[in-house]
Amino acid sequence: MLGRAASVTLINRSPAIDRYWCLQILITSFRGGKFSTQLFGSRNQVGKRGYNLSKALEEYKEALELGIRTVPVFVGPVSYLLMSKPTRDAPKEFDPLSLLDSLLPVYNKYGAFKKAYDYLGADFGATFLIETYFADLPADAYKTLIRIESVRAIGVDLVRGTKTLEVIKEYGLPEKKKLLAGVLDGRNIWANKLHEVVALSNALKRNKDEEFFAANASAQASRKNSPRVHNTAVQEAIKNLGNSDHRRATPVVNRLEEQQKKLNLPILPTITIGSFPQTIELRRVRREVKSKKSTEEEYIKAIQTEIQNVVKLQEELDLDVLVHGEPERNDMVENFGEQLQGFVFTANGWVQSYGSRCVKPPVIFGDVSRPSSMTVFWSKYAQSLTSRPMRVCMLTGPVTILNWSFVRNDQPRSATCLQIALAIKDEVEDLEANGVTVIQIDEAALREGLPLRKSEQAAYQDWAVHSFRITTCGVKDTITIENSRSDEKLLSVFREGVKYAAGIGPGVYDLHSPRIPPTEEMADRARKLRFYRR
Repeated sequence: MLGRAASVTLINRSPAIDRYWCLQILITSFRGGKFSTQLFGSRNQVGKRGYNLSKALEEYKEALELGIRTVPVFVGPVSYLLMSKPTRDAPKEFDPLSLLDSLLPVYNKYGAFKKAYDYLGADFGATFLIETYFADLPADAYKTLIRIESVRAIGVDLVRGTKTLEVIKEYGLPEKKKLLAGVLDGRNIWANKLHEVVALSNALKRNKDEEFFAANASAQASRKNSPRVHNTAVQEAIKNLGNSDHRRATPVVNRLEEQQKKLNLPILPTITIGSFPQTIELRRVRREVKSKKSTEEEYIKAIQTEIQNVVKLQEELDLDVLVHGEPERNDMVENFGEQLQGFVFTANGWVQSYGSRCVKPPVIFGDVSRPSSMTVFWSKYAQSLTSRPMRVCMLTGPVTILNWSFVRNDQPRSATCLQIALAIKDEVEDLEANGVTVIQIDEAALREGLPLRKSEQAAYQDWAVHSFRITTCGVKDTITIENSRSDEKLLSVFREGVKYAAGIGPGVYDLHSPRIPPTEEMADRARKLRFYRR
């Protein structure tokens, strides 16, 4: 049950295809994005759409012919609206749930949460399994679910939802309903074999496999005491952090003045995000050095040649601050994970990132430390090629490394994040000691770890931001934000009362899109920046 967003599973009482057909209308509309294009228009209405069901019906029939009964899964109307994003012209006070009445016809004209599933149960002659994920099930939601007659089973996450069991004990489970308990974490790579589920089930039936559980306890004890997992020096460094919030004592105005004296940049300096295209040739060079088909010297020469080309191109374009293009890197997390202790990687554990791009997330199994510098060599070489300021290093921030990895589960995620932060801090200090003047630290996934429940978000933000501050407490004064894809909404935050006196670097070109924006469009974005200058 784990590994998805909140959803509703239809349990068919007969194999009649028309029931599947009705729900497939909803699935097709969501997957095809046909709704989302008009979900939050200026009229605040959901546009009428047609649906192409042929592919879904053919796949369903194909499964039936093979003797496989599939279970249709679709996003519920309330979750769908709450997870949607308003468009630029939506008013500030706009409430996504105000569109419920417009959305319900697509769900065959049913009302709010309880009314919706009461109606679906009567109309389709079906019963429902409501699955909940990645957080505790609030008491009010649970009480609502157990009152809905057509909901015959409730799935709960007892891994992330540590308080849900108490809610169930307090309000009970009606006799006609079943509880599906998620007890194995489906979002990590630690081995969860089916026989483990069977062993737990048998134990609940008073048929405990003592030998199996003894072996499990032995493995847990070995992990707890393993020197590969635990590093005394790292744990001592975490203790020495104390209660400091790692804010810098020097006022930001003074720091900016010193930086400007050194860099002498124009009011709106230009720079790219940092990474240039990973060409087929670069991938070949990296692959061959890993497989020992070429020497380390040949690899270094090839990367140096690519950096030279990138620097020359930027100088010809007259950019103010240059980058080295990162030709030596594979992925922004994998690259650093390979150089840190406490990480391991799979050979073929590919995960889809976006579009056709796939990555191999690292596995964090133990305490994290940095045995040696990771970027100083290439940084010094790139800076030696030009007299212009060179942002020769893009470091991936600790929160992003954490959120884009499979993380150990024997300590809080916040503790692991602090360990990564200290390792990145060591790298920053090494770069500064070697004369690097502009350092980029990317936190692309800061919000990806945000808990679903608002009541839990403040605690996450506290330790996530604190981790970032640790890495930057001596050097960073400008924040670069994604501005192109968000319709400038993120930039507007800095205009509406956020106290931020340092520099802001808004993006004007979406590097993830194949679309090349017209010059005037980018110029228009640049002109708007003057409204955000303090």
